[in-house]
Amino acid sequence: MSQLRYAVVGTGHRAQMYVDAITDTYADRAALVALCEPNPVRADVYAQRVAGKGLPTPSVWTPDRLEDMIRAERIERVVICSRDDTHAEMIVRSLEAGVDVVVEKPLTIDAPSAARIEEAVARTGRQVVITFNYRYSPRNSALREVVRSGRIGRVTSIDFSWMLDTKHGADYFRRWHREKAHSGGLLVHKSSHHFDLVNWWIASEPRRVFASGGLRFYGAENAAARGLGERPERGTHEGAHDPFELDLREDPRLKTLYLEAEQHDGYVRDRDVFSDGITIEDNLALIVDYASGATLGYSLNAHAPWEGYRVAINGTEGRAELEVVERGSLVPDEGLHPVLDPSAVDAETSVLRPSGERLIVQRHWEEPVEIEIRRSGEGGHGGGDALLLSDVFVGPGDDPLGRPADWSDGIRSIAVGIAGNRSLETGLPVRVSDLGIALLAEDQP
Repeated sequence: MSQLRYAVVGTGHRAQMYVDAITDTYADRAALVALCEPNPVRADVYAQRVAGKGLPTPSVWTPDRLEDMIRAERIERVVICSRDDTHAEMIVRSLEAGVDVVVEKPLTIDAPSAARIEEAVARTGRQVVITFNYRYSPRNSALREVVRSGRIGRVTSIDFSWMLDTKHGADYFRRWHREKAHSGGLLVHKSSHHFDLVNWWIASEPRRVFASGGLRFYGAENAAARGLGERPERGTHEGAHDPFELDLREDPRLKTLYLEAEQHDGYVRDRDVFSDGITIEDNLALIVDYASGATLGYSLNAHAPWEGYRVAINGTEGRAELEVVERGSLVPDEGLHPVLDPSAVDAETSVLRPSGERLIVQRHWEEPVEIEIRRSGEGGHGGGDALLLSDVFVGPGDDPLGRPADWSDGIRSIAVGIAGNRSLETGLPVRVSDLGIALLAEDQP
C-alpha cells in the first residue's frame, strides 16, 4: 500500500493526536515527512517524537515557507493545527499549492476569511476535511439516530446548555483564546462544536441569530469587584497557588511545549485568568432560527462548578433528552480536561453520579424510555476519536449518520458564532445570509 505524504502545520498540544495517528495506527498508509511551525522548540518536540519511533525525522519549516515545504517534500495532504486566526491563510495557501487539507475546528474565525476559503475550494477543486470529533461520540451519535428515526416527529425546538468548569473553562482565559482577534471568542472556538452538533442532529441550517452575553466572572474588573486582591501575572511562580492558576512546571508535556519554548516567541501559556486584556465572553446566550422552522436556545457558562451539557430536542411527537456529566465536581489538583465514566449512573435511582451520560426518549402519552448508548471502543470521546481518525486517514465508508464533515459543515457551524459576535456588537438579531458567504445565502438548499 502506498503512503500519502503528510505535513502537520502547528505543533502545539492538539497536534499529538494526528502525529501519533500518522506514525502509529496509519503508518502503513501515511508518512509524516514535514512539520511547519515557527517555534523551534515545539517543532523539535514532535520531530523527536517521530524519530523516537524509528521513523525518518520530519523536516521542519516555518509558515512563511509553506509552499516551499509542499514542493520540496512532495506533500500530498496537510493537517492544520495552528492558532485559529491562521487557519484561513494556511488552508488557502495549501489549496493553491495543490494539496488537500485536514483542519482542526473551527474552520476559521470570521466571515471574510470563510469567504476566502469558499472561493479557494471552488477555484482549486481540492478537498478540505474538518474534524468534528463530537459527531463521533457515541452519545451524540445516539441522539442523531433518535432524531433521524422520526421517533419524536418533526423537530420544533432545541434547548442546549453547555457548562465548562473552573478548571477546563478557565483555561481559555489563560492562553491565546482570551483574545477574540485570535480565537473568535468562545462562540467560534468552542461553540462551533456545539452548533455543528445541532446542525447535524436536526439536518438543517441556521438562518438568524440573536446573542447576549459578556465577561462576567474572569478578568481584572470582575476580580476587583469581588475583592480578590492582588494577583500574580501567571501561574508559574514561586509561592502558594490558588485553584485558578496553572503551573506549567507540574506537567512535563506543557512545560516542554510552552514554558521552555516561550523564549522564542514570547507566548505565555499560563496567564492569570483575572488579569487585563481579556476580550472574550464567559457567559453567553443565543436564540437561533433554523431553515426548518426549529428554534435553538443555547447557553454557555465558562465558570461552572461541574462540566457537561444538557440538550433537549422537542418534536411534534415527543422529546429526547441527553444529559452528560463529564466532571460532577472539581478539586484543585485535577487535570485540565474531565474524563467521563459512562457507567456512572446509579441503577436503582437513575441518578447521575460524579460523571455519566443518559439519553431519554418520551413520546406523547407514553412512558419515558432510556436509550442505550453503545461505546465504540477505548480512547477519547467514548471511542469516537478513533472513528474520526479512521475516516480522516482511511476514508469514510457508508455512514447512515453522515458523520464525516467538510468545509461547508465548518462554515455552517461558525456562521452561528460569527453572527452571534456581530449581534453582541450591535444588540440586534443578525441574518446569516448577511455575512457575505455564498453558501449561507437563503436561496441555497
